[in-house]
Amino acid sequence: MKLIALKNNLKSGLDYLSRVISSNPNLPVLSNVLIKASDGEIKLLATNLETAITAKVPGKVTEDGGLSVPYGIFSGMINNLSTERISLESVKNNLEVKTDNYEANIQGLGEEEFPIFPKIRKENNFLEINSTVLNENLKKVVIAAEMSEIRPEISGVLLVAEIDQIKLVATNSFRLAEAIIKKPQFQNNFNQGVKAIIPLKTAEEITRIIKDDQSTKIYLDDSQILVETGDVEIISRLIEGTYPDYEAIIPKNIESQAVMNKGELINALKLASVFAAKGNDIRMKNKDAKYVEIYSGSSNLGENNYSIPAEIAGEFRIGFNWRFLLDGVRAASGERVIIKLSGQGKPAIIGSPEDKQYSYILAPLKGGE
Repeated sequence: MKLIALKNNLKSGLDYLSRVISSNPNLPVLSNVLIKASDGEIKLLATNLETAITAKVPGKVTEDGGLSVPYGIFSGMINNLSTERISLESVKNNLEVKTDNYEANIQGLGEEEFPIFPKIRKENNFLEINSTVLNENLKKVVIAAEMSEIRPEISGVLLVAEIDQIKLVATNSFRLAEAIIKKPQFQNNFNQGVKAIIPLKTAEEITRIIKDDQSTKIYLDDSQILVETGDVEIISRLIEGTYPDYEAIIPKNIESQAVMNKGELINALKLASVFAAKGNDIRMKNKDAKYVEIYSGSSNLGENNYSIPAEIAGEFRIGFNWRFLLDGVRAASGERVIIKLSGQGKPAIIGSPEDKQYSYILAPLKGGE
């Protein structure tokens, strides 16, 4: 292997790989990055055996080949070089790094010792979507997901890809978020609906690597997902199991609601958090027909009352975990937020009065009314 690449391009590629690099005493090769040159392309690859990322790097290839080297050493070297043009050459199992005023030699492992990347048939279950649309909606739902060893099926994001719409869903049993993307914001080749549970860490990586206003392609099979965006590919195993019937917990009957300015509500929740007790609990109620009062208090700290203007229908009274509520308020689109209540002790719906494609369902605190 022999190639020339620019420092910034190598650095960008390595940054994409950083979070799938793992430290495993039994498989030290997982802490390596594979540098591969073939057919005029330079690729950097890393995997933790659950997720694999490939980043294409612009450059000039003069000799094909591949070699894996410790990610930490190689990344640290690239980040600290002052010269932009970098030459990389594999000599047996060593990587020779050269610039105009610098030379180094890194001990590596042959390409054959690096884990084989899984393959996925691209003709199966394919969809294409604008990266900005995917990123915005995926970020809105990952906030509700949580790792669970007891219930691994909720440790991810449910992707329901239908012919005319895509649903993204996440829950941790206390809160649930659902985002709907409708055509023509995406294209697909589905003859029927497809369901897949994307691991939470993979979903978070997707939001990290995709860039705005690009085209993102997603391929699915029975056990894997492949996401291609720009010069980066991420392939991951899917979570096995059946996702809970989340639609059953979405409130159908609304008894009261309040519409508030999003910025004012965010500020009120931040102020309330200062005095919130250990349970992070706050109380909300309609002070009168035009104001919602947000209360928090602690016997050790004191108490806080904040009133904000609201459009109120019915009796509005409920208690929430302020952190969970703040996540949902921030995720809502537009300048206004609506909170719909379905009765004492029942979940509330948080969203935007202008956006019917996103819902954030939050369980109230017991005795919070």
